[in-house]
Amino acid sequence: MYFEYGEKEIEYLKSKDKVLAGIIEKIGPIEREINPDLFSTVIHNIVGQQISSKALETVWGRIKSGLGEITPNAVFNTGVEKLQSFGISFRKAEYISDFARKVKNGEFDLDKIRKKSDEEAIAQLVSLKGIGVWTAEMILLFCLGRPNIFSCDDFGIKKGLRMVYRHKEITKHLAEKYKKRFTPYGSTASLYFWAVAGGEIPELKDFPQKKKSRS
Repeated sequence: MYFEYGEKEIEYLKSKDKVLAGIIEKIGPIEREINPDLFSTVIHNIVGQQISSKALETVWGRIKSGLGEITPNAVFNTGVEKLQSFGISFRKAEYISDFARKVKNGEFDLDKIRKKSDEEAIAQLVSLKGIGVWTAEMILLFCLGRPNIFSCDDFGIKKGLRMVYRHKEITKHLAEKYKKRFTPYGSTASLYFWAVAGGEIPELKDFPQKKKSRS
């Protein structure tokens, strides 16, 4: 299953930004997989924090193999120690078990999340242990398929913006300016900036970034 967008979104973005229009023409359609199961997506995102994609793939494979199915009952009944044995930290195992408990006893209603606005859904998701705003935004895009997710703090999006518009730095104010420009189809725009950041157009280069000094 892929994130859904089409001519309506593309034509809107092209009409709003001629530079982005050229990027869209060069790259063409983008297929990004989404996982419509909100419960497993939340867990997958907690597991994947601060580890590589390859490590996430390995650990997630162990979890699926060990549990058989990713459901609130299966996860909660497994217990923290067993979850940790799949290759995750004790803290992550606690977060995951706590989430499963809340869903299991009705404290956290997954169905209601789907009916909330982006802002309300993000607020509910960040109330969970281990879920921050960026993670919540990615869940809204790659699980719920929300059309207007443009994360101003996302490393890849900021890199893509620098490469496309030749900015040396993307400030919060500048990122918000672009977000406003691409609304209500920020998610589709995000796909293209991630593609640029990933090297989809080789002639576009990023400016060297200064390393932040440690105080």
